[in-house]
Amino acid sequence: MDLSRLPDNLPAPADDGAAEHLTGRRLPAIALPATDGSEVALDQLEAGRTIMYAYPLTGRPGIDQPDDWDTIPGARGCTAEACAFRDHHADLLAAGASGVYGLSTQDTDYQREAVDRLHLPFPMLSDEAFALTHALGLPTFDAGGRTLLRRLTMVVRDGVVEKVFYPVFPPDRHAAEVLAWLVRTPGS
Repeated sequence: MDLSRLPDNLPAPADDGAAEHLTGRRLPAIALPATDGSEVALDQLEAGRTIMYAYPLTGRPGIDQPDDWDTIPGARGCTAEACAFRDHHADLLAAGASGVYGLSTQDTDYQREAVDRLHLPFPMLSDEAFALTHALGLPTFDAGGRTLLRRLTMVVRDGVVEKVFYPVFPPDRHAAEVLAWLVRTPGS
């Protein structure tokens, strides 16, 4: 299975309102481990805009996804989304983003494999302990006996969530959507 390509018949997620409360929220004083070996203090992000995209579960070649993964609206596409953010990374920075992070509830070692395999130029953050998920009330779902983040993207400006993209679909085109928003909405 090629994880970077999406099947044509994936169900689109509906906007259930689970992310409406995020715009205007200040990021809490929580530090999350990153795949580059650092701890990222979310309340001390670099000035300007930071792109933080949350995703459910990065797959690995040869390892099965949870049962019925392709039938869960919005579940499939984490690898394709990560590759799109990789491919648009320089453009996102040129459009005013000070940084890009992926965010999931997977552990850092699992995420590091994806960063290395996919040649991602940005770190992934692990919320394995659900500290940020609970503090912000990020939307989740259960699959394969695990609680996973629903796919969303937050544009954080000077520590405050300025824009939320939710639901995200299709995930392989989402980085271009974020880039277009940055270009249309200068951060001056």
